[in-house]
Amino acid sequence: MNFLKTTVKDLHQDLIAKELSVSDLTKETFDNIKATDDRYEAFITLMEEQALGQAQNLDENGIEEDQILAGIPFGIKDNMVTKDVQTTAASRILKDFKPVYSAAVLENLEQAGAIGVGKLNLDEFAMGSTTETSYYKQTKNAWDQTKIPGGSSGGSAVAVAAGQVPFALGSDTGGSIRQPAAFNGIVGLKPTYGRVSRWGLIAFASSLDQIGPLTRTVEDNALVLNAIAGYDARDQTSSKKTVPDFTAGLTGDVKGMKIAIPKEYFGKGVDPKVVEVVKAGIAQLEALGAKVEEVSLPHTKYGVAAYYILGSSEASSNLQRFDGIRYGFRAENVKTLEDLYVQTRTQGFGDEVKRRIMLGTYSLSAGSYDAYFKKAAQVRTLIANEFQNVFAQYDLIVAPTTPNIAYGFGENQDDPQVAYMNDALTIPVNLAGLPGMSINAGFVDGLPVGMQLIGNRFEEAKIYQAAYAFEQATRLFEKIPGGEN
Repeated sequence: MNFLKTTVKDLHQDLIAKELSVSDLTKETFDNIKATDDRYEAFITLMEEQALGQAQNLDENGIEEDQILAGIPFGIKDNMVTKDVQTTAASRILKDFKPVYSAAVLENLEQAGAIGVGKLNLDEFAMGSTTETSYYKQTKNAWDQTKIPGGSSGGSAVAVAAGQVPFALGSDTGGSIRQPAAFNGIVGLKPTYGRVSRWGLIAFASSLDQIGPLTRTVEDNALVLNAIAGYDARDQTSSKKTVPDFTAGLTGDVKGMKIAIPKEYFGKGVDPKVVEVVKAGIAQLEALGAKVEEVSLPHTKYGVAAYYILGSSEASSNLQRFDGIRYGFRAENVKTLEDLYVQTRTQGFGDEVKRRIMLGTYSLSAGSYDAYFKKAAQVRTLIANEFQNVFAQYDLIVAPTTPNIAYGFGENQDDPQVAYMNDALTIPVNLAGLPGMSINAGFVDGLPVGMQLIGNRFEEAKIYQAAYAFEQATRLFEKIPGGEN
């Protein structure tokens, strides 16, 4: 089964009408993954035995009309723990680690009847924007296998864009759902911080991380968020705010919606061809009845620096638990306890993870805390306040998702700073805890261009409303890798 030309709702109708059994759908999904993954290398681990068992139970018990995700296969970014299934975070240090519980989002999806079919590749511990830092494999862009898929949720984005699964879960710390969604021409949403439980997500930066869905269409995305959003007492940052039906506002109507266009997101460093495509997308929203005005977000330029100080500081703390004692990889032939710690972490972590641990440890040190971490936190507050000033007058902010389209493997590996700037347009959203979505706005040189829609806190519904109107007017989701584009 290839999912390039079908939606969750289509599959649900086929299952309800018994034109397709859940077991057959699941088997065909695995057949397709096995036939295509040598080309894309999106999956680290397949969950065939568990998935087929779930499918058989659903076939025996039946699916109700309102169980929209029941029997639908999906992929899981491999930094979300899965009970009794290898969970690696794409790092050697967690090779062969099998958790004793599953993440909250996976519990929610299992309750909804969705079937997890495998764990997807990512940048090691979600640290990267290309999926090149994975210890296990090099995932390739769905549109051009000589190009990066984006990151860190590269495997998740490619599995959806290549039609291997109808939807996948990713995590977004500084753009890691939206950026690979942009590079692969699909819909990727980073929800409001606290909207979706982080319990069971292997932490990179706890104040920035957020789980979200990657899908082919806006409606599919809203259906998945309906299932995974909500309060979780096990996550102290989880919001008790009521979760609406995110599909309710998918009317195609944006008349009167006020959209802000931040001039800083179209300036130096953003490919003029990308600017042209996104501005055409904005013109489409305007033609549909939205009111568009330019605004300024001047502190945007400090976002990358603040993010890498704050994110790396939290990472240096979160990664202390990987020490070779409790679980995961353990170095051999060590002589002392200190030697065990040093050798395990030296051999188990990749260069990018080590780089961020060192940056974070330095930023938190006694002599540097005030100069770096404290100032970065103050910049974060300025950025959040700036967004709030805009949302006092506007419904949404629209801008490019990334400064460029997908590029070749290895192009920025020798200069991490260049790679870091690829997230310059997505990072401010995480710093402010806002929801943001990337949707395909068109193509440059045959590769997709992402348009980013940013909403106020807990206003994902407005993002879905505008994105759906744009999607239905342009039908860009019908353009698929390998097709006529």
